[in-house]
Amino acid sequence: MRTNLKKKLRPLILLSAFLVVSSPTQARLLPPRTIPSSALGGDRTIRIYLPPSYDSAPQRRYPVLYLHDGQNVFSSAGPGVAFGWGNWELDLTADRLVAENKMREIIMVAIDNSPMRYQEYRGPARDWSEAERRNSRRRIIDPGDNTRYEAYRRFLIDELKPRLDGEFRTLTNAANTGVLGSSMGGICSLALAWDRPDVFGLAASISGAYQVENRWFLDGVLKPYRGKRKSFRVYLDSGTASPGRGDDGAEDTRRVADALQRIGWTPGLNLLHFVDEKPMTEAALTPFYLAPDKLAEAQKSQHNELYWRLRAWRALVFLFPPSGSRGSHP
Repeated sequence: MRTNLKKKLRPLILLSAFLVVSSPTQARLLPPRTIPSSALGGDRTIRIYLPPSYDSAPQRRYPVLYLHDGQNVFSSAGPGVAFGWGNWELDLTADRLVAENKMREIIMVAIDNSPMRYQEYRGPARDWSEAERRNSRRRIIDPGDNTRYEAYRRFLIDELKPRLDGEFRTLTNAANTGVLGSSMGGICSLALAWDRPDVFGLAASISGAYQVENRWFLDGVLKPYRGKRKSFRVYLDSGTASPGRGDDGAEDTRRVADALQRIGWTPGLNLLHFVDEKPMTEAALTPFYLAPDKLAEAQKSQHNELYWRLRAWRALVFLFPPSGSRGSHP
């Protein structure tokens, strides 16, 4: 009787095993974790995305993309974050692009910002004269003090990256390590790759805030540079409208792209510069169910998480093209 029961159950067991093996693998977001940092003088929260095949392909290693403003970038943040603009849904975007074979599978590490966001993200600071400080129409925050930016850079390179490289199956070289951010996080991403191309071989700057420090990164770092091209790929973008800021940094971003080309970056090969030509209309914005004030602002400004969510796919495709693509040149 027991033999007959085994025979009857065998098809069900085989079917169950088939379903387990053939079920599509899924990407997953790990619970947020707190990382102690001597460089930052405290703890910092990070959020980690593991790609679809991470659990089913134990011999495989993956590129890593580090993300600024980490509390806003994944769908787990919910729709009410970032001053009502919603999260970036970057995990969902990566899932879709991977499924469509438009990008490689990657690990993403999102680092929360802090009350010192400006100082940590602004990149190299310039030294302001007393006259400039007095005459400036804007409050200058810690003029000439690079301490916080350097501490954040140290945290990423000397503390966080080695820790995650030891815990997860990462591709540790610069060609497979990127950094991405928007606004202040945009200038920070490019500055990090510029300062340490041996660590970050990929950088994405979305609506980069190149106006900070009196455009110091552009005028004081890029323009005077006469050395060889540094070995990292760059994605730049901007919109053309932003209340109070004019053009969402479009003109400054164009100047950054021009400076990089002068140094030796080649458009389409290791540099992609995209301009979002105009804000969306009310009709185009309808599917996003924005609050009335956000609906009005989104027709005038492209400097917000909604537009960054819609643009970010270009950065992912350019920096992490499918394996074997010609676009993988550093």
